[in-house]
Amino acid sequence: MNQTIIETHNLHFSYNGQPVISGVNLKVKSGDFLAMIGPNGGGKTTLLKLMLGLLKADSGSIRIFGKPPKEVSHRIGYVPQNIHINQNFPISPLDVVLMGKLKPGRDWSRHAKEDRMEALQALERLGVGKYSNHRIGELSIGQKQRVFIARALVTDPDILFLDEPTASIDTKGQNEFYAILKELNQKITIIVVSHDLMVISRYVKSVACVNQSLHYHGHAELTGEMIEMMYDCKIEETCPVELIAHGLPHRVLHKHDSE
Repeated sequence: MNQTIIETHNLHFSYNGQPVISGVNLKVKSGDFLAMIGPNGGGKTTLLKLMLGLLKADSGSIRIFGKPPKEVSHRIGYVPQNIHINQNFPISPLDVVLMGKLKPGRDWSRHAKEDRMEALQALERLGVGKYSNHRIGELSIGQKQRVFIARALVTDPDILFLDEPTASIDTKGQNEFYAILKELNQKITIIVVSHDLMVISRYVKSVACVNQSLHYHGHAELTGEMIEMMYDCKIEETCPVELIAHGLPHRVLHKHDSE
């Protein structure tokens, strides 16, 4: 525990000539539960995809367990923001989770008994085991999100990345969802992109405010006033909680960027 497992150094990424991520330095320690917040278009999802190895930085470096992201992808679970499944497609939650067990060259129809047991255990762990053989389209949005987390967990990852996992879920569902993540965090490092800071603040251990640049706040630094100020952060500004955390005299302006 407390070992640095993710480290970005002077990370830059642009899209069509427009800077999205600029000079980002971040260290994530084992066992952390990090929330990445910031305005729409501030670069949160871009940074997440860079750490996953889905995008390539213009410059700078990313190391996960001391290696480039793609070399340790088997140790990473990922739940993207938008997962589109045809509501009428005859696939079950169990089938979805078993997708996490697929490997190149492996026959989809032949899953070992052990794979099915692990998939069922993952669904049970997320509280949706009783729906394992239902049609996926019959589940609520919150239940589907739990299924997709189960798919990510069935590979037994060391890090779990989630992008806006509670979008379209009501406050009660969000609290239940993050309570599950808090339990998972006992064994897994979690990084979540979220707009639901008022809900998630009681569960996370640290916050990274991403708005082209990045400002990291440990749990001991977070206060109710800082959380309220984060909501006022606009795309043209850096994280305003820097005013409190570091006593800066004014906000620093950035050009408009796109995520």
